Amino acid sequence: EGIGGRSYLSTLSNQTPTAVHAVQYARIVERKGVLRNLIGAAGKIAGIGYEDPSEIQEAIDRAESELFQVSNRRITVGFSVLKDLLHSAYDRLDYLHAHRGELSGVTSGFADLDALTTGFQKSDLIVVAARPSIGKTSFALNIAEHAAVRERKSVGVFSLEMSKEQLVLRLLSSVANIDSKRLRTGFLEEMDFARIAPAMNDLSEAPVYIDDTPNITSMELRTKARRLQAEAGLDLVVVDYLQLMQATTTNRDSNRVQEVSEISRGLKALARELSVPVIALSQLSRQPEMRESKEPRLSDLRESGAIEQDADLVLFLWREKERAGEEQDADGEVINVKLAKHRNGPTGDIQLWFRKSQTRFQSYAGQRYAEA
Repeated sequence: EGIGGRSYLSTLSNQTPTAVHAVQYARIVERKGVLRNLIGAAGKIAGIGYEDPSEIQEAIDRAESELFQVSNRRITVGFSVLKDLLHSAYDRLDYLHAHRGELSGVTSGFADLDALTTGFQKSDLIVVAARPSIGKTSFALNIAEHAAVRERKSVGVFSLEMSKEQLVLRLLSSVANIDSKRLRTGFLEEMDFARIAPAMNDLSEAPVYIDDTPNITSMELRTKARRLQAEAGLDLVVVDYLQLMQATTTNRDSNRVQEVSEISRGLKALARELSVPVIALSQLSRQPEMRESKEPRLSDLRESGAIEQDADLVLFLWREKERAGEEQDADGEVINVKLAKHRNGPTGDIQLWFRKSQTRFQSYAGQRYAEA
């Protein structure tokens, strides 16, 4: 009855379709299917409004999510048959075998790290944690720069700590290899301008989108990321940093640990929904500074154990208090990068050289070779 009853079925039986018009028929079926999904979404959105929810932002996010699923022709299903999943898995294995040795995800630009991760994979939540002034923002921007400039990946950056203008200067400093202080103060030399021009050209063509809304909620961030993917495509999301975000649902009984747990779950849900890797920066507690060994542990993640649980990868950046003179200079230092958690692969440790004046990380082995 829902499609017109017996009379409509009788009319259909009297019409003889031909294979010549098969493509057109398929398009009609597809179009009608999308329209049915749109009508269904409209009903669900109306229901959300009639519920009179207490959290308006949550209601908006739910409504937008319904439309987003329609626009991407995504149909929510329940169970999948194992036989069908095995076919997809075999196709994936066949592809990986044909491209064995190649990196399959969004690469970081650091060969040693990419060797451990094989690139950041779709739907992964990657947490990069460090104490203040270690360089985690520079590290994340270097990854974003590599993905956008070198690989032409579309990158969305949510900066809660720094303004858009500050981020742009950092990117310019890194790409042009110019002291960031000279960029900030204007004490530039003629050779600096010769470097700035090609750097600006490279960055202007890079698909990087920056949002510097302070105190953004997890729902607002998901809404903006969803829109960006629909309008421009999205391959990587960077959030700087997790503890500066606000939970969507807050009440007098909730504490900061519960709020950070909600934010962490929301970022993981975003990674899965958009099928992109999400890099979330995080603060570490003071515990490493109180131990003889300064090497961080997963339990040092600040304000919530849920971060450790939700993350697919956890990277710690840390420095040792005392190093031999050959391992540091007035402008750079060795930073340890510890892959402490890797849900689908090995863990391990690498070292990078952090050139602070240019807010740039580079291979430590390459730095030692260059200085030799």
